[in-house]
Amino acid sequence: MNDIEQPVREQLAAYNAKDIDAFMPWWAQDCEYYAFPSTLLAKGVDEIRERHIERFKEPDLHGTLLTRITVGNVVIDHETVTRTFPEGRGEVDVVCIYEIENDKIAKAWFKLGERRIF
Repeated sequence: MNDIEQPVREQLAAYNAKDIDAFMPWWAQDCEYYAFPSTLLAKGVDEIRERHIERFKEPDLHGTLLTRITVGNVVIDHETVTRTFPEGRGEVDVVCIYEIENDKIAKAWFKLGERRIF
């Protein structure tokens, strides 16, 4: 039996380490990355890589997992993400929905809450 949560767990660890080479193998070649519910932000590993190379430059970037639930091949995380926003250091609550196929993230949706500036 596959560990459906593994790609999500591993990509979050790589995200927090700001390690693009450890982050990317968990994404399917033709993956889709959305702002919830349906705004496509990136399609394919090249666009996701480019997006995260920029994000990983933020000095305060860190995702803290609050809750994880799994239903079938869908993994849902509730995280608080610390970021360096244009307005300054802060955090935002994020609901992350990942669809897993063949041990990779095939689709992901992200619903952001309101920014809280420290």
